[in-house]
Amino acid sequence: MDIFSHAGDLGHGFVATLEIVLVGFVGALVIGTLIAICRISPVLPLRAFGWFYVEAFRAVPLLVLLVLCVFGLPWIGIVLSPFWSVCLGIALYAGAVVCETLRSGIRGVPFGQVEAARAIGFTFGQSLRHVVLPQAFRAMVQPFGNVFIGVVLGTSLCAAVGAQELTYATKVLSLSVGSPLVWYGCAAVLYIVVTLGSAYIFGMIERRVRFQR
Repeated sequence: MDIFSHAGDLGHGFVATLEIVLVGFVGALVIGTLIAICRISPVLPLRAFGWFYVEAFRAVPLLVLLVLCVFGLPWIGIVLSPFWSVCLGIALYAGAVVCETLRSGIRGVPFGQVEAARAIGFTFGQSLRHVVLPQAFRAMVQPFGNVFIGVVLGTSLCAAVGAQELTYATKVLSLSVGSPLVWYGCAAVLYIVVTLGSAYIFGMIERRVRFQR
């Protein structure tokens, strides 16, 4: 068996995995930030919505959510490609984790700074934008790195719904070419490279922002 002659197929799956990770993680950051704002909002319905979102999406397994996004959305007239469907599922799922991570960072901001912002006339939104959120994001860089790694590993479930990412390509090569241990070993090495590399990058970012503080 010539591994190198089929390396391109594995490479395409690897690139697709990276694309899903980046889109899903950015989406999770946006969703999680909005939900975190809802959870600390002075408006009761928004706080209730934020609480329900976090509890609901943390209670649903990622694979179930991916199935609902890929096969359920067309039933209600929302037709997306498999790529965007799995990105949406990952963003919704990881958004709940980002929300709680960011909320921990928000709780770490000294309350005196929030009171000082109010004293000089800042609104709730201005306090968040200029005082609270910048500090919360800087404090939670390393935990966000853990969320990112979780997203990387979670993409392997996308193979179950037909998304042609790394695990899907590995399965196809194992069935068509043979030697599954070789292909899954290669996939494991690629996952390790991404997770260790991302941990190193987030560690560097964390040290830099800690120095700036």
